[in-house]
Amino acid sequence: MNFRKVLALTGRMLIANGMLMIAPLCVSIIYKDGQILPFVYSILISFALGACGYAAKPKNSEIYAREGMIIVALTWVLFSVVGGLPFWFSKQIPSLVDCIFETASGFTTTGSTILTDVEAMSKSLLFWRSFTHWIGGMGVLVFVTAIISDKNSRTTHVMRAEMPGPKIGKLAAKWQFSIRILYAIYITLTIIEILLLLLGGMNIYDSLVHTFGTAGTGGFGIKNTSIGYYDSAYIDYVIGIFMLLFGVNFNIYYLILVKQFFHVKNNSELKLYLSIVAGASILIMMNITYIYGSPLKAFRYSFFQVSSIITTTGYATTDFCKWPMFSQMILLALMFVGGCAGSTGGGLKVIRISIMLKCTLNEVKRAVSPRSVLTVKNDGKPLESQVVQGVSMYLVVYAVIMVVSVLIVALDNFDMATTITSVITTLNNIGPGLASVGPAGNFSEFSVLSKLVLTFDMLAGRLELFPMLVLFTPLAWKKI
Repeated sequence: MNFRKVLALTGRMLIANGMLMIAPLCVSIIYKDGQILPFVYSILISFALGACGYAAKPKNSEIYAREGMIIVALTWVLFSVVGGLPFWFSKQIPSLVDCIFETASGFTTTGSTILTDVEAMSKSLLFWRSFTHWIGGMGVLVFVTAIISDKNSRTTHVMRAEMPGPKIGKLAAKWQFSIRILYAIYITLTIIEILLLLLGGMNIYDSLVHTFGTAGTGGFGIKNTSIGYYDSAYIDYVIGIFMLLFGVNFNIYYLILVKQFFHVKNNSELKLYLSIVAGASILIMMNITYIYGSPLKAFRYSFFQVSSIITTTGYATTDFCKWPMFSQMILLALMFVGGCAGSTGGGLKVIRISIMLKCTLNEVKRAVSPRSVLTVKNDGKPLESQVVQGVSMYLVVYAVIMVVSVLIVALDNFDMATTITSVITTLNNIGPGLASVGPAGNFSEFSVLSKLVLTFDMLAGRLELFPMLVLFTPLAWKKI
């Protein structure tokens, strides 16, 4: 274990975290909401801790898989703790555990909240809360790496540990160039959505925070009724469409830019992703038309909620817990699916679902014809056995974490829907669940133990499970 390199990099990340908090500090100055000191204190603490870590001068700057996972997991934990300090210093969230929960929910783009009255919070704190979505959407280390080069380290291991999906690829020969390409796309889409929301009548502040939540597929709202507050079909469709766009693998946009339309057209994950959205939207529309009195209005609500849930954003325009059980079960299934690999969306990822379906089909064919030689293909190309095995192992670990988490949260003695979906929604980085944690509810009533477990689930879900497990494995910290 290269301890000095781990300390140096995490120190650098904390310094970056302090710099990021300057943005909400400026918002506090502009709106004069009295939160200048909480942000100043938090920035100074972040700088001080970062400087202590950065002072460690590693003799060996190499990073391997183990160090990469620990750096990523440790950075996300520290960001959640230090990033929660403005809420704590302001006393608007008195409990430090609640502050960490809220901030972890922000950076992991989950969107689950302990707040019972969002509108009572200061503008600068709401801005920071949503800004964490935008930072965490592409990954906090990806964000810093896009700005700062570290030529002597093996960046691949860090990126592999943070970026979502069963496999990882580069758009350019060097990682830093690939990251900058992705961020250029990310920023461009962000700017377009802000402009469209401004055209829809939103003010600049509301446009910014809602775009941050959409881009990061996070879903923190600034109104108690979320997007439903605006009661605008235009705003619903703009945010709904952009949630879908940010749930697409960003490599697709690069392929469009370089005019490789053939690869876009034949991308199996994209086709399955869009098919699921279309099918679920139509089925729910048919099931809820009698509630809204018009198929067009029903489609507006069904499309928005399907887009919000499958991309794990978590925005809401209505309380879908009041929809028929059939529609609720479709949304529950979408909570497991998630967005595409290489997007800002959470969940299992569409590509994993696709691979598992193909593996299952192959097993059925093999049962009928035992001598047949079958391979799992994606986009017409055979997948390596390592990828297929990795997906299977991921699902096993995912199931174990979910079961253990549900059992611990069950100690709070909530109803079954609340208990189970609270774990599902945090582990898949979605935001709202069903029953007491639905779009009209929150997580404030959970015990400290449950909140810590759910915080772990949010971080584990965002980091594809293994980095968080490695962080708490004693063997990983031993020198070899």
